[in-house]
Amino acid sequence: MKTNKVRNLAMVGMLSAVSFILMFLEFSIPVMPSFIKLDISEIPALIGTFAMGPLEGVLICLLKNLIHLLRTGTGGVGELANFLLGAVFTFVAGVIYKKNRTRKGAMIGSVAGAIAMAAFSFPINYFLTYPFYTNFMPMEAIIEAYQVIVPGVKSLPECLLIFNLPFTFCKGLLDVILTFPVYKRLSPIIKGTQNQ
Repeated sequence: MKTNKVRNLAMVGMLSAVSFILMFLEFSIPVMPSFIKLDISEIPALIGTFAMGPLEGVLICLLKNLIHLLRTGTGGVGELANFLLGAVFTFVAGVIYKKNRTRKGAMIGSVAGAIAMAAFSFPINYFLTYPFYTNFMPMEAIIEAYQVIVPGVKSLPECLLIFNLPFTFCKGLLDVILTFPVYKRLSPIIKGTQNQ
């Protein structure tokens, strides 16, 4: 039991470090304003969730963002939002997978996690992220960045519903698609069962 706890702690640390590195592999996509970036840093947390449990997945999200605070450009607000969204994603996926430990259970859990993350992105962006952005950019300028893509949007809630919510869901699905082929190979190493 003690060996398992030590192994889990080591794996959480390793996956958090990989997740932190993946945060820097971010890029803009044409259908979103340039200040919104896509990254795949939730993949290690999702792998950890399936291999060890939902709490470990949340812990990986937390540690990744705590490390990223050393290089923050958002005063911690971006990291807090990233943690909350990643935690919702991995926790929901992990809880569902824990009840049905099959490939189908993992898939259902992952998609449910992506849906939950997308749903939570609305209040997190509306009450946390964008109020912080307005310290550097007026709300009118933020909405104008969205209007370059779809001229008809007129308010922040519209922007979040039309752009951010589907973007966050697609980001979650991309994490899921990339996690599945990797997880099967890494799972025995993480669990320490590769030689059994």
